[in-house]
Amino acid sequence: MRKIYLYITLIFSLLALFSTAAPRLTVVAVVDGMTAENLSLLRPYWQQGGLRTLSEEAFQTTVSYPHLVYGGNETTATLMTGATPNRHGYSMDAYFLRRDRKNHDMLEDETTHGIGTPLHLSPKALLSQTITDRMRLQYPAAKIYAVGITPETTVLLAGHAANACCWIDPENQQWVATAAYSEGLTAAAYEQNKSGRITTLAARLWTPRMDMLTYSSPTPQEQKKGFSYTAGDVLLHAPEANTLVIELALAIQQTEKLGLDATPDLMMLQLNTISPAAQTDQIASAEQEDMYLRLNQDLGFLMEQLDRRIGHANYQILVVGRPILGISAAALSDIHMPVQSFNADRAAALTGTYLMALYGHERWVDGAYGQSVYLNRTLIEQKRLNLETIQRQVANFLMDFEGVQIAMPGYEASRYPILGATLSKRHTGDVVFMLQPGWRLMQDEKQIEDRVIDDNPVSPLLFWTGTLRPMPQGKMDATDIVDLIFK
Repeated sequence: MRKIYLYITLIFSLLALFSTAAPRLTVVAVVDGMTAENLSLLRPYWQQGGLRTLSEEAFQTTVSYPHLVYGGNETTATLMTGATPNRHGYSMDAYFLRRDRKNHDMLEDETTHGIGTPLHLSPKALLSQTITDRMRLQYPAAKIYAVGITPETTVLLAGHAANACCWIDPENQQWVATAAYSEGLTAAAYEQNKSGRITTLAARLWTPRMDMLTYSSPTPQEQKKGFSYTAGDVLLHAPEANTLVIELALAIQQTEKLGLDATPDLMMLQLNTISPAAQTDQIASAEQEDMYLRLNQDLGFLMEQLDRRIGHANYQILVVGRPILGISAAALSDIHMPVQSFNADRAAALTGTYLMALYGHERWVDGAYGQSVYLNRTLIEQKRLNLETIQRQVANFLMDFEGVQIAMPGYEASRYPILGATLSKRHTGDVVFMLQPGWRLMQDEKQIEDRVIDDNPVSPLLFWTGTLRPMPQGKMDATDIVDLIFK
């Protein structure tokens, strides 16, 4: 009896050991615009495929964001670092530089160069460790790659520690990269460029894969004429972009032998569900539905190939959506919640006029970006004026603007949790403000920075793993995903 007990104990110990061993390959896919509502709506269409498998076998939940969401890569940075913008430093896609009074891309880095692209990008602006950094620290020999559709998102997915990252250049129809990573343009990407793979897919005609009556949400125009695009004309928002990402990811896996040794490896992917005519993340057209149907097919192909090459139990895949367009202004108007716009540049100009009336005809305001107004500190010092006094005056002035919920000196932002979590210390202006619900922030008359018209956007998360591990209960915070992967 004692021997039987020892055998049983040994068996369960071995099972526990194998069930908690790190998978050989982790795939993290961030899907632009994917929502839980859309996944639920389209589930009946998925007789098979990656999203079908994940919906049946994966741990599923939704994640919310503890900071303001603008529809840019601030959400990507939060998902990848497990930190909020005040810690990881990426509060918006651009920042205002006092030195030249211009807006600059957040990942702009003139000390590095692009490979096949004029863009100078690096992850230096990202202050917190990312998923890739954690993997590199835990497994120094890990092979880590990122493949994406757009440059900034791909670099954020790559973090500081990837071997390389690649993204699509839609004009030249090539894979391009940044020299910020040791391997530059991967061999697999070079081979696809040489063979003209992107050009081949870009020549495809994208038309409905089903009869228009089969789709649940066709527009009146689509009901009459369907939809038709040459993929290359809308490449970053065509299903072919997802296909290209999956193909290159699998080519890299094969070339670099990811998941084939005892050291865990990591593949980071950017995918997309935002179609060319989309005005909202919620499905409102047949072409948006078609994006999901084709994404399901591409994810299914990815999982089938990994099953064959690595083994079903030797990899894990986490798929998470991120808000891009949010709820459309038209949809909110239909329920009698009109959306109004607040122009930050116009507010800065009026603030400058106000300060001229108080202190004389000088340039008192350097500019505005996002939810910050930047005062001309050099002039204030030259005039020997009290900066804090002027900050208070400007904050009180902004409070009179329609749409402004609260305004304060920048150093007081931390007193308000959501605003304090949203703003990065390096880029916070002298005076900051927060808009009322239903107002969206505009810059330069045209560019809407606050594209997500949703006070509390959430993202769907699906996590399939061959290992046995406890999963959290209920909804998650976006800052918890890093720990979920490395738990």
